[in-house]
Amino acid sequence: MSLDIIVCVKQVMDPETPPSGFKIDQETKQVVQTTGSSPVLNGFDENAVEAALRIKDITPATITIVSVGKDFVMDVVKKPLAMGADNLVLLSDTHFETLDSFATATVLAAGIRKLGEPDLILCGRQASDWDNAQVPLGLAEFLGLTCVTVAQKVDTDGTSLTIEQVSSDGYQEIMTTLPALVTVSNEIGVPRYPTLRGIMAAGRKEPVIYSAADLNIDPESLSPKVVVTDLYVPESNHEVEIISGEDDADAGRKLALRMREEGLI
Repeated sequence: MSLDIIVCVKQVMDPETPPSGFKIDQETKQVVQTTGSSPVLNGFDENAVEAALRIKDITPATITIVSVGKDFVMDVVKKPLAMGADNLVLLSDTHFETLDSFATATVLAAGIRKLGEPDLILCGRQASDWDNAQVPLGLAEFLGLTCVTVAQKVDTDGTSLTIEQVSSDGYQEIMTTLPALVTVSNEIGVPRYPTLRGIMAAGRKEPVIYSAADLNIDPESLSPKVVVTDLYVPESNHEVEIISGEDDADAGRKLALRMREEGLI
């Protein structure tokens, strides 16, 4: 029996983009990229793809990648195919461009229902653009699935899951039955690199694209449930004072006196 695995991924602005490479549109409360740098696949989503591929390495499985958005860069969203995934489904519509977490989960749920009930859904623990970690929880709720978060290892025998969930002092082992949704963290390890053969095969594959109409979604239902009241780049105004002395002991004594003056000790 082959497992049907869906991995949800997101195209995001490169987290390594310098502050000079983007600006905040105060009117729309959106981040606007000002350089020509390409977006990337969310790093935690690559961890989820790796978790799916490790299952496929030892168990027959079909891996379908699903993403929501608009103006996809094919080299970015096809990366999981180059890594070894089988299919790519893009939920693409002008109404999907600026969705909040609730609306994103709504669209993903509709897309997954259209594909049929999977055995396992894997997501990254959070996205590097907003770091909300809300979409997987909402998606599990909409689909009525068990949800286990922050996994560093996901194993299955075809009917149940064994998950190592990251905790503050190590991990705890959790078992549950399929179907289920699991969010994967970077503790799983470095995702595999696409191979040349994988890149060439990915280039030949065409994604399946569903619009809001295809999913029977009323755009009015996607109105934001979360209101962003302010968005800004934090400013750092720290002052640095260098404490020196005749030797290390003298500098340490002066540092202690200065810290006492400031009420720090």
